[in-house]
Amino acid sequence: MSFRKEFDKYKNINEDEILSKLSEDELKQLENVLEELDPENALLPAGFRQKDQTTKEASGTFDREHLLAYLQKEAMEHQDREDCVPFTGEKKGKVFVPKSMPLKSQPEEKVTLEPELEEALASATDTELSDLATVLGVQHFSSRPQGNDELNQDGTERTDLRHVVKAEKVKPTFEDPPNPTNVEDSLQRIKANDPFLVDVNLNNIKNIPIPTLRDFAKALETNTHVKGFSLAATRSNDPVAIAFADMLKVNKTLRSLNVESNFITGIGIMALVDALKENKTITEIKIANQRQQLGTVVEMEIAQMLEENSAILKFGYQFTQQGPRTRVATAITKNNDLVRQRRIERDHQ
Repeated sequence: MSFRKEFDKYKNINEDEILSKLSEDELKQLENVLEELDPENALLPAGFRQKDQTTKEASGTFDREHLLAYLQKEAMEHQDREDCVPFTGEKKGKVFVPKSMPLKSQPEEKVTLEPELEEALASATDTELSDLATVLGVQHFSSRPQGNDELNQDGTERTDLRHVVKAEKVKPTFEDPPNPTNVEDSLQRIKANDPFLVDVNLNNIKNIPIPTLRDFAKALETNTHVKGFSLAATRSNDPVAIAFADMLKVNKTLRSLNVESNFITGIGIMALVDALKENKTITEIKIANQRQQLGTVVEMEIAQMLEENSAILKFGYQFTQQGPRTRVATAITKNNDLVRQRRIERDHQ
């Protein structure tokens, strides 16, 4: 918790400038530290997972063709071990023939019904028997027409389709139409502070470049009319979240922000949480369904932020821990009660 509060001063560090100021001994020391890495980390290249142990000098130049020729020569000169029993190709023993097991036929069990049922079945018509078979789920045992009813006029067999079960017609499902929002036009209108642009919806637009999303955040810093901004499923990442966090520290007009279903990690979410501690105008924010789980530390920070910020009335996120979930539910209920009390006091005046 303490180290995250000082995270802002490390955002714009120039690594190349720091490395250029290190001496040769410091670089060697840094190299030795980096060599002690986790060999189980699958995100690192194979050459960076363990310490390089080949510190001795090479004994000579490596010649691949010479090595292959040497190995082939050694293999040809090596004497094969003689077989204890020479191979003649003679087959011994009998060929296995599986035994054919006779099929066991089970005797049919004779079912005895009560006299009332026997009389009812004996006097039932074909339609009643067919309906009974349908109810019992044995339609294929229902009776078929007898005599000349099985043949058509040309002598071919007639197919009885009276009791065939018909499948339901498949209802076509159509995909949602693409988002018709013009990205460039919306960006220019936000920069121009268009009073008629109140809600911006960029949901499900996959091809928005990251610099363009950061430009949206920069433009919202001076905009005084947009109250709702949604960029769910736009492949936004931590730099976009940090840019919107900087925007929330300045903007006093935005009421709703939706960044669901993106690639934002705990670092980006923590930047948004720190900004919401200062912002008192946002009433709804959604951060659920990110690419990876945020973790217990981030969820505890979210719970503490909501307990301090009484302006947020809706918070979209599925908590994985019981403790933060309970604290957030209590904080959101408290904030809504405060709004209700203010509304009642306003009505009585």
